[in-house]
Amino acid sequence: MRFTPRFMAKTALLAALAAFLMTLESPLPFAPRFYQIDLSEVPVLLGGFALGPLAALCIELLKNLLYLLFKGTITAGVGELANFLIGLSLVLPASLFYRKKKSRKGALWGLLCGTLAMTIAGVAINYFVLLPAYSFFMGIPLSALVDMGSAVNSSITSLGTLVIFATLPFNLLKGALSSLITLLLYKRLSPLLHR
Repeated sequence: MRFTPRFMAKTALLAALAAFLMTLESPLPFAPRFYQIDLSEVPVLLGGFALGPLAALCIELLKNLLYLLFKGTITAGVGELANFLIGLSLVLPASLFYRKKKSRKGALWGLLCGTLAMTIAGVAINYFVLLPAYSFFMGIPLSALVDMGSAVNSSITSLGTLVIFATLPFNLLKGALSSLITLLLYKRLSPLLHR
């Protein structure tokens, strides 16, 4: 894929749409309030399917940079880093798989693989990197984060149970919703994305 003006324009438009969708986030009843769900991966997936994995990476990066530029951060950048890393774990496998098999079945398998990768990466990255980093940069003990989880789900009693009972279902739900919406929209929007 070459960085033509058309490629860059489509990438920028999809990134702007994704950044806007990133601002429309909602809390979930089973997770602490610092887990907010949004549908910003849908434009990234659409771009990855239409323009390839490199476009997906560029859109994901631009989305988070635009969000930081216009909205700022309340998580010392940890939330945006999480969105970028875990978003990539969804969009890259999905767009790579679809690139090899451009069919509805290829899209479905790609989105399924991406959702599974996102769920696994979300658990691992949150446990080992993101939650400890959030704790450090925000000056909040990890035990306080666990307590926030316990307040909404009594099964959360440790960092491990926080990622199992909050992070895992959060990423599974976000991946599944983003995938379903992408499946419903891609063929309808394909003529516009391939112009």
